[in-house]
Amino acid sequence: MHERVSVNALCFPGASLAQMADHWRALAPRRIAFMSSLLTDDVGLPRGIIVDGGYRFESMTHLFLWGHQMDAAQAIWDAERAKLSRVIETVAALGGRSIYMMTGGHGPMSWEDAAQAFSAGIAPCVAQAKAAGVQLMIETASPLYADAHLPHSLRDTVTLAEMAGIGVCVDIYACWTEAGLKETIARAVPRCGLVQICDYVYGDRALPSRAVPGDGDIPLRQIVGWLLEAGYEGAFDLELIGPRIDAEGHLEAARRSAAKVGELLIELGA
Repeated sequence: MHERVSVNALCFPGASLAQMADHWRALAPRRIAFMSSLLTDDVGLPRGIIVDGGYRFESMTHLFLWGHQMDAAQAIWDAERAKLSRVIETVAALGGRSIYMMTGGHGPMSWEDAAQAFSAGIAPCVAQAKAAGVQLMIETASPLYADAHLPHSLRDTVTLAEMAGIGVCVDIYACWTEAGLKETIARAVPRCGLVQICDYVYGDRALPSRAVPGDGDIPLRQIVGWLLEAGYEGAFDLELIGPRIDAEGHLEAARRSAAKVGELLIELGA
C-alpha cells in the first residue's frame, strides 16, 4: 500500500477496535485513523494495535458538541471541552498527529455569530492541543448536518479554521462541486492536516452515497493534482461508507480503494 494512504476505521461501520485491527492487519496500511467513540480509559488496546502493526496514527475523529447547538448552556460547553481535552491527551499519548471534528450545530445564531461562539468556546482546547503537538482540525459536511456542524463548504471551513486558529481536513466528497476549488485548496493547504478521499457516482441519492475511487465521477486526478501542486504532503485517508460499499463488502472496497489511490499518487509523482 502507498505510504501516503491512510485507512480510516469509518470504512468498517459497527466494528469494534479489535475487529478493525483484524481489517488493518489484512490490508497492511502504513497509516490508520479511528474514532474517539471507541476509546476507553484504558489506552492499552489502541497502543498495542498501533505498535504491533507498525502504523502511523494519522488522525482521530471526534464529534464535538454532538447533539448540541452553539447556544448550548455553559455546563454543556464545559463538559464538551472536558471530553475533547481527554481526547487530546489520549491522541498525544498514542503518538497521533491530529484530531478532526464536527463543531456543533448552528442553532438560532447567524453563521458569523455561531463561528465566533465556536472559536471562543474551543480556545482552551486549541491551546492544549498546540502544547501537546496535536493538530485540531475541522472538516466540511453537508447542510443535512446543520444540527451538528457549521461549515458546509470548503471555503467556509477554511474561514472558520482561520478564525479559531485550527487546521482543516479536506473531504473531497464534500467539496468537489464548489466553484473556485483550486484557489480554495491553495488557501486551505497551509493548515491542512488530512485529505479524505472517495468517489461519487452520478445519480446516487442515498446518503452517504460514496464509492470506491475510480468507480465514479469526481475528477480525482485533477483535485489530487491541485492538492499536490499547492504543497500538500500529508495522508490521503479512505472514508468509504454507503450502499455501494456495503454491497461490495467493506474490506474488499477498502482494498480496491487503497490500490486505486496508490496508483493515482504514483502517477502524479507523490
